[in-house]
Amino acid sequence: MVKLKLGPLSDEKPIKITLELPASLHRDLALYAEILGRVTGQPAADPVRLIVPMLQRFIATDRGFAKTRNEASAQRGAAADSEAERR
Repeated sequence: MVKLKLGPLSDEKPIKITLELPASLHRDLALYAEILGRVTGQPAADPVRLIVPMLQRFIATDRGFAKTRNEASAQRGAAADSEAERR
């Protein structure tokens, strides 16, 4: 059995955006959707539906981003605490 990074796709209300992809990337997305459908036992999803979960997975597993996001969040929290103390 193939181990893919994506699991079944959730059925959330989408927000429309316009995006141009290279043809080779679209072909890879279509193939990924086909393989994902076989692995999960679901019909192949529209390749466009893979973009959001792939981006979410990428961001969730990017350690550098997580570290920087946490540092920025801590700095914002410290700034908010400082502001509250001045009041």
